[in-house]
Amino acid sequence: MTKRILIAGGTGFIGINLVKRCIKDKFDITILSTQEKKLNYKNLKQIKCDVAKKKQLFSKLNNKTFDYVVNLAGYVDHSKKIKTISSHFNGCKNLANYFKSKKIKKFIQIGSSVEYGKIKSPQIENRITPVKKIKSFYGLAKLKSTNYLLNLNKKNFFPCTILRFFLVYGPGQLENRLVPYVISNCLKNNSFPNSKGNQMRDFLFIDDAVSGIMQCLKNKKSNGHILNICSGNPIKIKSIITKISKTIKKGNPIFGQIKLRPDEPLNLYSNYNKAKKILNWKPKIDLSEGLNRTIKYYEKKS
Repeated sequence: MTKRILIAGGTGFIGINLVKRCIKDKFDITILSTQEKKLNYKNLKQIKCDVAKKKQLFSKLNNKTFDYVVNLAGYVDHSKKIKTISSHFNGCKNLANYFKSKKIKKFIQIGSSVEYGKIKSPQIENRITPVKKIKSFYGLAKLKSTNYLLNLNKKNFFPCTILRFFLVYGPGQLENRLVPYVISNCLKNNSFPNSKGNQMRDFLFIDDAVSGIMQCLKNKKSNGHILNICSGNPIKIKSIITKISKTIKKGNPIFGQIKLRPDEPLNLYSNYNKAKKILNWKPKIDLSEGLNRTIKYYEKKS
């Protein structure tokens, strides 16, 4: 039987990697994106649509049937409150409201570690963060989405799961993210500014992130749950920057030139105990291997 999946935000970094995996697993794939960019894969259907625009979304999805929905949609620039909340919260709400009366098997919301706000690490799924405590626009939008979906699950038995990703990295990520930013500057042997680097973070390789989604798709036990998807091995930002520079043997990272954002927590890491228990999922790619793979990609590209 054909497995029909809708991937909202399918042209983004995680979305493209999810598409590749779904092609391998012989899914019938449709992606939603605001971008004109076309993915050149055989039999891949693309819909240009802004999920934050309810009428447009409902019209574009009319008469289309799906078994699975994965929501990765949302604007990457999180500096503007209205646009960030509209794309990430209203978009999620619109998708959920469209599919709540449809007989879908699973709705996966890709959440974020920033939903925990400044709760002390390690951040565990059963810790409730009040919405008013979240200072970042992106974190606020993601947490409101989580709360909306969990409420829908309780009231309507909506088959949703929230996967809270920690810092996902890997080949093909845009250079406005930390790992490719550092790799790019080191390959060019640049001197480049950074924060002091005392923040503790959890970095997850893209293949492991995608495998978390795939293992969740057909798992009914995960309905109504929040699951952390992370490596379980926190590292200081300064350490990962230094590790990349030493591996490439070039680059001069200058620490302390960039101030932390007011809403930026110092420590943000967790464990994957709940995901392991419910999904039988655990990461397979350690940081050294993941960084080596990523560095090789950008070396070939440069």
